[in-house]
Amino acid sequence: MTTHDYWNGKTVMVTGGAGFLGSHVIDELEARSDDVDIFVPRSSEYDLRNRDAIQRAFENSDADVVIHLAATVGGIGANAKNPGRYFYDNAIMGIELMEQARQYDIEKFTVLGTICAYPKQTPIPFEEENLFEGYPEETNAPYGIAKRALLTQSKAYRDQYDFDSIYLLPVNLYGPRDDFDLETSHVIPAIIRKCIEAREAGDESITAWGTGEPTREFLYVTDAARGILDATELYNESEPVNLGTGEEISIKDLIELIADLTNFEGDINWDTSKPDGQPRRCLDVSRAKDRFEWEAEVSFEDGLRQTIEWYEKNRPLV
Repeated sequence: MTTHDYWNGKTVMVTGGAGFLGSHVIDELEARSDDVDIFVPRSSEYDLRNRDAIQRAFENSDADVVIHLAATVGGIGANAKNPGRYFYDNAIMGIELMEQARQYDIEKFTVLGTICAYPKQTPIPFEEENLFEGYPEETNAPYGIAKRALLTQSKAYRDQYDFDSIYLLPVNLYGPRDDFDLETSHVIPAIIRKCIEAREAGDESITAWGTGEPTREFLYVTDAARGILDATELYNESEPVNLGTGEEISIKDLIELIADLTNFEGDINWDTSKPDGQPRRCLDVSRAKDRFEWEAEVSFEDGLRQTIEWYEKNRPLV
């Protein structure tokens, strides 16, 4: 059981700390200790694709722990437009950051992987042992393989250098402060925005991508933040660990639920020329509970309501 004393007196570098997940991780860190220093290497000052910038970040922070959340990421459309960028940025950031963390004797390094790293036809539920049993779904394979490489690095560094790094696989995240830009957002924020804008404009329909048949699993962002910090405190192996709820929902049912919660009463048109992505996603989440007693707490409908409420209050007025 975590006591949170782990963080007292430590300096924690949170890459991506200004982003969606990172901001919630920082909130959780500050709630756990009033004696923790947090260093966020902002991209405007530290380009984490550059070795010199990473070294400056370590010199300037004197970090004890690194939580690596920074990523170049987006939905299916963004992945399709940027496969080379998504591969290079994510691979080079993670590989070089872990190497420099080893050289600077960082005591704990937490890596966030991605559910996109799993093979396209992974048996349901996804078990961590399935990770290398096939090629990822094509639309996000470059991103998934770049992040998958960091698991191999984590294991290799533990074997050769006794470097303490852990690798977590969060399922699709959602919640307040998510990315609601339709060019880069994932399905939940995109559909929330579309439904609300259509409702206010009096539109009779919205358009969704694909067939609606694939299933997805979603994890509320505060549950993810808690899981990341629990694992950093308590888990000390390089075997990957899923973070999720173990529950799946079809995209069709998801969009109908969001339409209901946003009071959008129009039709949903399916653009079947657009890709569906991976057919199903649902995780085996038993390892997280067994190894560090973590499990999700926020129900899906409650999480959606809170996300919609946040967006309604914080969206830019046009």
